[in-house]
Amino acid sequence: MTEIAGASQSLLLPVRRVGVEEPWVWLTAGWRDLSRVPMVSLTYGAAFVVVSFLLTLGLWIFDLFYLLLPLAAGFMLVGPVVAVGLYEVSRRLEQGQTVTLADTLSAWRTHRGPIATMGLLIMFFLLAWIWLAFLIFALFFGPAPPSWEHLVTTLLFSTDGIPFLIVGIAVGGVLAVFVFAMTAVAIPALLDRDIGVLSAILTSFAAVLRNWRVMIGWGALIVVFTAAGIVTFYLGLAITLPLVGHASWHAYRGLVPPESQ
Repeated sequence: MTEIAGASQSLLLPVRRVGVEEPWVWLTAGWRDLSRVPMVSLTYGAAFVVVSFLLTLGLWIFDLFYLLLPLAAGFMLVGPVVAVGLYEVSRRLEQGQTVTLADTLSAWRTHRGPIATMGLLIMFFLLAWIWLAFLIFALFFGPAPPSWEHLVTTLLFSTDGIPFLIVGIAVGGVLAVFVFAMTAVAIPALLDRDIGVLSAILTSFAAVLRNWRVMIGWGALIVVFTAAGIVTFYLGLAITLPLVGHASWHAYRGLVPPESQ
């Protein structure tokens, strides 16, 4: 047992304990990065606005509009992978290097194996969430979900709508908390260091557990900014996605000391 504990400990990167005000420090630093390279950051964000529009259009065309809510929630799960390029922008700015849009698109290549593995893990959780969403829909509405014309009234004003939302939010919330704890600093760490996926995940859990009050606040801010981007018909994502992405890099820097320290 001692050997197992020692092996687990050796996989962990050092983790700091930070104050409850730190999320605002991270957001301020993220805004500073966005302001330094606005064309790169906003182009990155605008690309995902276009993707979101196309995905929504596809759901409408194929009469799968009822999946819009679970997929919007699922966006929170895949966000850490989506933001890899933004982490690279902040990393380069931190080191005084020049930044181009090409740098954001090729960021994953330096550590492609671990980052790809992490991406596959997150996709597994996203697929699990979609499967659970299908199951919850079937439990409350039967095999035929409500049409998109009646989706809002069915969810908000039917006898099954409110219980469905409560169960869906509870199940999705548990999954989101777990994935957040698993990825809070894992992908920036994989981009920044030559470590394995297990080490990155364990370090992320350790950082969240050691700073659980701070990370509750940080997770809430991520949800608020992401939701604000989505409810503005995705247009707000052009700003909120880069802001949260850059800030997440600084969260990693705040929680995990650089190798030289």
